[in-house]
Amino acid sequence: MIEIISTLENVYDEKKPDIIRALESFGKKGKKGVKMELIFCLLTPQSEAKKCWSAVKKIEKQNFPLEEKIILKCLDGIRFKFKKASYVKQTLENFDNIYRRIKREKDYFKLREYLVENIKGIGWKEASHFLRNIGKGDNFAILDRHILNCLKRYKVIKKIPENVSKKIYFKIENKMKNFSVRLKIPLSHLDFLFWYIEKGGIFK
Repeated sequence: MIEIISTLENVYDEKKPDIIRALESFGKKGKKGVKMELIFCLLTPQSEAKKCWSAVKKIEKQNFPLEEKIILKCLDGIRFKFKKASYVKQTLENFDNIYRRIKREKDYFKLREYLVENIKGIGWKEASHFLRNIGKGDNFAILDRHILNCLKRYKVIKKIPENVSKKIYFKIENKMKNFSVRLKIPLSHLDFLFWYIEKGGIFK
């Protein structure tokens, strides 16, 4: 295990500058950028991240407000696209209210809870991902299957849960936080590091 951790630390030393550049870019988004990141996180469950971002860029080129059938045409290659097109439309219709709350709320933990409770299609993972991508989620874990695989590999968790409730999410998130402290790698950096190890690249 010590050897595995040492390898992880060596990869981090190599990729740290790229991780820092990615994180710095997240805090520079205006209203339009925040909207696009929210759409992106609505699309990502069980879908490839790069395909989701490609779909977001297609949506961005359309004339707003968007009909659901127009959104749907932009979602080629996205799993559950009919359901997600509906989520995107509902979110866009209420985006001004969502954005006001994002700008006003200083407690990011309360903001994450607000997003989960008020945006259809957003769970704890998606809310954490979105807030990280707009520079407000450095203390959140994005517990997708890639991250959970790494946490199991490094014995942070014993097994990957079949269903991730709020209670289970927070429990695993705290374990990942403790692991990041042990490694002296910030939580937000650790997410990117795991993503690189699993996918061979650094992306949203």
